[in-house]
Amino acid sequence: MQFNHISVLKEESILGLNINPEGIYVDCTLGGGGHSLEIVKKLTSGRLFCFDKDLDAINYAKTVLDKYLDKITIIHDNFKNIKKRLQEFGITKVDGILCDLGVSSYQLDTAERGFSYRYDAKLDMRMDNTSGISAYEVINNYTSEQLEKILFKYGEEKNTFAIVKKIIHDRKIKPIQTTFELKDIVVSCYPPKLRNKPALANKVFQAIRIEVNGELDDLNSLEDMIDILNEKGRLCVITFHPLEDRIVKNTFKLHSTDCLCPPHIPKCVCGHVSDVILINKKPIIPSENEMLKNSRSASAKLRIIEKK
Repeated sequence: MQFNHISVLKEESILGLNINPEGIYVDCTLGGGGHSLEIVKKLTSGRLFCFDKDLDAINYAKTVLDKYLDKITIIHDNFKNIKKRLQEFGITKVDGILCDLGVSSYQLDTAERGFSYRYDAKLDMRMDNTSGISAYEVINNYTSEQLEKILFKYGEEKNTFAIVKKIIHDRKIKPIQTTFELKDIVVSCYPPKLRNKPALANKVFQAIRIEVNGELDDLNSLEDMIDILNEKGRLCVITFHPLEDRIVKNTFKLHSTDCLCPPHIPKCVCGHVSDVILINKKPIIPSENEMLKNSRSASAKLRIIEKK
């Protein structure tokens, strides 16, 4: 298996973790193992726990991390279960967590995974292709109202109503089964002069992928991540989508603010006390050199907090 994936903001995120060689660390999205490899290289008596929903990613990463597997525990699960799964290993506190929310290049470029409009394949898009609903089920079973909500919220697709109407019409004739069938539906809803641009389908495919994998719901686990950090422990989160980044930004802002009272109240009555500090008030973005080498890094943003 050729698992092509370039870790984004690798140096910046590893530096941001401020790794203690004897500490306990978590990589929430193992992927191709690039970030994990750099973390475990810095550990002496420490340990690294890695989560991933994708068995293909796990199997490949084991080959990348082969020399260090005695310091690593790999967990085939969604990182949203981080607190519960770590407790199974007797871990209640950790010194650092890295969460890279991007979809791997391997997933996007492997036709049979059904993530991309660039390859003709069965609609799937599941990061864990052993369980859960697929893109096929979303496209063929969701109501028009559900589809409109997904395309608006997750894709910010301006032609949502026309696209959903076309999906509903076509699936009554026969099920929409492949990525190319969905792409053609989306493209047909744009003016003829634009229809030679398959990237028009990008927002729709992104929205369906987010729904299939519950990607924004997974971010509810940020609260658990902050809770299990040791004092001076750090959480680094790399986002690729504005909605993801907004959730991370707002969560970090809430936890780093002492008082949440409205400005017109002269004295704090909420009693809220911050439990983290912002390491970077503005997100760290890839260098021009990194973006030239890896165009998929262009939308990446890294935010870092430290537990008080």
